[in-house]
Amino acid sequence: MFNFLKGVVGGSGTGLKDLPYNIGDPYPSAWGSWIHYRGTSKDDGSQVSIFALSGNNAQDGHLAAGRNGVKRLRTVRHPNILSFLHSTEVETHDGSTSKVTIYIVTEPVMPLSDKIKELGLKATQRDEYFALGLHQITKAVSFLNNDCKLVHGNVCLASVVVTPTLDWKLHAFDVLSEFDGSNGSASGPMLPFEWLVGTQYKPMEMVKSDWIAIRKSPPWAIDSWGLGCLIYELFSGSKLGKTEELRNTVGIPKSLLPDYQRLLSSMPSRRLNTSKLLENGEYFQNKLVDTIHFMDILNLKDSVEKDTFFRKLPNVAEQLPREIVLKKLLPLLASSLEFGSAVAPALTALLKMGSWLSTEDFKVKVLPTIVKLFASNDRAIRVSLLQHVDQFGESMSGQIVDEQVYPHVATGFADTSAFLRELTLKSMLVLAPKLSQRTLSGSLLKYLSKLQVDEEPAIRTNTTILLGNIATYLNEGTRKRVLINAFTVRALRDTFPPARGAGIVALCATSTTYDDTEIATKILPNVVVLTIDQDSEVRSKAFQAVEQFLQILKQNYEKTNAGETGATGGTSAIPETAGLIGWAMSSLTLKGKPLDQASLASSSSAPSLAAAAAASNAPSTVTEAPSVRASHHTRSNSDFTDQPAPPSPSSTDGWENGITEGHDSDNDGWDLDPIDEPKRSPALSNIQAAQKRPVSQPSRPPATSSRPKISTAKAAAKSEDDDLWGSLAAPQPATTSRPLNLKKTVQSDDEDPWAAIAAPPPTTRAKPLASGRGRAAKPAAPKLGAQRINRTSSGM
Repeated sequence: MFNFLKGVVGGSGTGLKDLPYNIGDPYPSAWGSWIHYRGTSKDDGSQVSIFALSGNNAQDGHLAAGRNGVKRLRTVRHPNILSFLHSTEVETHDGSTSKVTIYIVTEPVMPLSDKIKELGLKATQRDEYFALGLHQITKAVSFLNNDCKLVHGNVCLASVVVTPTLDWKLHAFDVLSEFDGSNGSASGPMLPFEWLVGTQYKPMEMVKSDWIAIRKSPPWAIDSWGLGCLIYELFSGSKLGKTEELRNTVGIPKSLLPDYQRLLSSMPSRRLNTSKLLENGEYFQNKLVDTIHFMDILNLKDSVEKDTFFRKLPNVAEQLPREIVLKKLLPLLASSLEFGSAVAPALTALLKMGSWLSTEDFKVKVLPTIVKLFASNDRAIRVSLLQHVDQFGESMSGQIVDEQVYPHVATGFADTSAFLRELTLKSMLVLAPKLSQRTLSGSLLKYLSKLQVDEEPAIRTNTTILLGNIATYLNEGTRKRVLINAFTVRALRDTFPPARGAGIVALCATSTTYDDTEIATKILPNVVVLTIDQDSEVRSKAFQAVEQFLQILKQNYEKTNAGETGATGGTSAIPETAGLIGWAMSSLTLKGKPLDQASLASSSSAPSLAAAAAASNAPSTVTEAPSVRASHHTRSNSDFTDQPAPPSPSSTDGWENGITEGHDSDNDGWDLDPIDEPKRSPALSNIQAAQKRPVSQPSRPPATSSRPKISTAKAAAKSEDDDLWGSLAAPQPATTSRPLNLKKTVQSDDEDPWAAIAAPPPTTRAKPLASGRGRAAKPAAPKLGAQRINRTSSGM
């Protein structure tokens, strides 16, 4: 028998040198003769607990009880019973004496008495935590007594340990034995090692060794008494010294007192069954117990119950003990999100609890779960992540963002939901600084080029603002190729007034990146046109921008004259945008319902990142551009005919040249230069001039008025060949004049970017439409009867 037990104990190890764990410092207290050590794994350094029990010889009774405890701990499994990992038995010789030591390796735990002192909970929070722990230990005792027909024999404060997640677990199985109440003829001790139990913890029948009465009692009688001892030690704050102290009920909660008295009944048959103690709804129903219990059975709840629970959880967590929330509730919540049992509102609770952690703990306990959630296909989870990206974005390293997060976030740029597209766009304000140059130039700019012609005007506007904010993270070559064309060719010519205003703000915010030539030839000509814009806010920003860029040119000119080195983009006396440019538009709603329009943020007072994030989360936005324009402007038709409307940004303006999927060349970006392109050949110039020449109309009466006005619809449909200075030109003479000879004029690309792909002009002059020869004229009807045909005979 001894050899069998020794084989069971030493089956997972042959000696201390082979123990794959390092033994650390001991805890000040442990159950019985055991010593409780801290330990770590030699393989991965994970934390463990190591229990050691020593004896002078192999026949020592303590060692026999210890072997019984090892055997029971290996075979009994329950969530509230200490988890067994490894065991070994080592015999050492010191001269003529020998020493045998049993080692048990378990999950990392610490004595309950030490953990209570460490937490230092008071009043209600202490009572709630005790209720949670008692609930867990009662389930373990009930499992042993009612399901396994086992008797623990020594339930007390010393036999309970606490895990890092603050769960209470039962151990000290040295006395544990089967309940043999059905064996009426037996008269010996039912618990062979009952002598290890202190007298103060024994019920009266055990003190008298009345094993016949014990066998006739219910299986839970002995452990119910021990559970009463545990309750006394918890609420009195001291170990039980003698049995009479159990009568002192001053610290016992009133809701628990009746059950406490029934547990300690002098008659074993009348003692309360441990399973019945769990039904005490008055004591065990509190916020902490209910919250943990809901999380434990989360998979059994329906979606409505989950949604309601997680929406209330952030407020409930504020009222629970902070230490318990971070060590117990937070890991449960992270696990449920990671494995898909929790719903999207749980992410809000997770981030709120994570905000109470230190930066290092947040990276270890929360961030890995968040990174995994980015791969989720649940749209609600994706929306929640993007809405709260500012709360965890700074904690992610550049490598994690570039390799694990961005590839999943980028799918939102092409999502069918405008709300998700805009959230994805705004998240780049946090994520873009952590992206590599290859990702910025090769991927992000491609998506932004498409978003700047998005059907939603709010998205077009915020795309321009994002470009202005992330300009500093682009390399110099990309900035030269992208910024001016993105802001002038598209943003300044957008049909949506806030989008044009955003283009002006972005130009001002990035003014230090442009040299004098770019300002004079590319920026100012496009901005000056907007000083007569239909929208007063756009006009105001245009005047400020013109003044700012002129001031930059003037300062550089003065420096050059003074012999100083001219700066490529000197500072302006006019205040520029401080920090980030705020989002011009509020978010789109998830269902596309229109809400109030937010005004464009000015370049002189841009909100901080927090304000931008707040605007991102506010309910929000615009749906259709025409309706928004109507809310900003109420003009007659004649107002639109006086000035040509800016061309639609949906036209191909060269922004995407080189920005096509699957190409990572250096041409990625907005590489069309709308002003300075190579001079075209004389033949091509002649073709362009011919296309500009008016078609003559033969039957036109003499005209005494100016040339016909171009309607608003036609003006809006035109591309880059619109006369941007038409509204400032002098009125035409009253008499009709011949058109200028345009053959000698070379068209600039800014006036006609479509010239390279235009159809060639007709080779013959247009002829007047004659009656019966027109396109709509009917063919002449054939005449009936014999007809005279003039033929010439070759033989005549």
